Amino acid sequence: MTQPYDLDTLAIRSGIHRTEFNEHAEALFLTSSYVFDNAQQAADRFQNKEPGYIYSRFTNPTVNAFQERLAVMEGGEYAIATASGMAAILTTMMGLLKAGDHIVVSQSIFGAAVQLFTNILSRFGIESTFVPLSDIDGWKRAIQSNTKLFYLETPSNPTMELVDIQALAEVSKNAQVYLVVDNCFCTPILQQPLSLGADIVIHSATKYIDGQGRVLGGAIVGSKALLKEGIYSFLRTAGPSLSAFNAWILLKGLETLKLRVEAQSQAALSLAQWLSEHPNVIRVHHPGLVSHPQFELAQRQQTHGGAVVSFEVKGGQEKAWRVIDSTQLISITGNLGDTKTTITHPATTTHGRISEESRVKAGITDGLIRVSVGLESLNDIKTDLSRGLD
Repeated sequence: MTQPYDLDTLAIRSGIHRTEFNEHAEALFLTSSYVFDNAQQAADRFQNKEPGYIYSRFTNPTVNAFQERLAVMEGGEYAIATASGMAAILTTMMGLLKAGDHIVVSQSIFGAAVQLFTNILSRFGIESTFVPLSDIDGWKRAIQSNTKLFYLETPSNPTMELVDIQALAEVSKNAQVYLVVDNCFCTPILQQPLSLGADIVIHSATKYIDGQGRVLGGAIVGSKALLKEGIYSFLRTAGPSLSAFNAWILLKGLETLKLRVEAQSQAALSLAQWLSEHPNVIRVHHPGLVSHPQFELAQRQQTHGGAVVSFEVKGGQEKAWRVIDSTQLISITGNLGDTKTTITHPATTTHGRISEESRVKAGITDGLIRVSVGLESLNDIKTDLSRGLD
């Protein structure tokens, strides 16, 4: 969708609806319900005959402001905010699918998402087929007569593999299935999947959108017709809703998103180049590296390689843990997207609950370490990693 302002401006000015007090900052509406003028107005709002706020499980002015702002930044018509990134995935699936449906999923996705597709959705009669992310022909071969949806992350967590979104969008449209893209690693600053043909974009707003590790949040962005039909109805009834306070925090996060993500991405590329030359590092995964097998696609599809770097060290898990445990500055945590640099061992944490076979297929080895680069001095980050690497 064409907007009259640049992304920098939209991140600060969109979604603002001032009250009668004409406040400059976005208002925070901490209320569970709303008062009606009379019984008729209450009835009309509950029956969708009159627009207006009803109950904060599905209508809240602060949450709406966040939804509007993120939607225009992603180039979408509409957004639905949820309590977390996983809640966004679940809400999308429950809103679009039914028992007997089939979905095709990238085998390179977040561990909790794998659990959702294999252990939870399967209980409701929804079947999942996992395919290599970048194998377009593999996606085609996996399509069945009851396939309703493609789901993927690009770049993937944690091996930073990509897929050609535009090429996969052609496949999905020919098969008449929805293409759902998790854009958590890139955010709308580095990549806009809707403009490349995706139907829906998913976010864990907990990550870069907040950017300071404060609150949980998620979001679903796409066309109003698609999201309002089943997805919004599921959220309204089941209630995996974003709180007003968290929405207010995330609005503030969006204001500085471009500055943070671009600075962190530049630092991550420098760190990836430095790691590539270290004698105890086997390989480095970062789309900005010329050595990345999909470097040209990354240059075409993203504006930067992103702020996450993963690398494999010699010596497997023992050595990887030693590198992690030797850090004194970097935070050992499973979260990412923070202004503070974080480090984790995916095989035993974020992807520890999936089978060893699934980890191998996703390229998650015992020696793999994931670093989400923050805003500290790059020299200090290198020094901290060197304690264990050397």
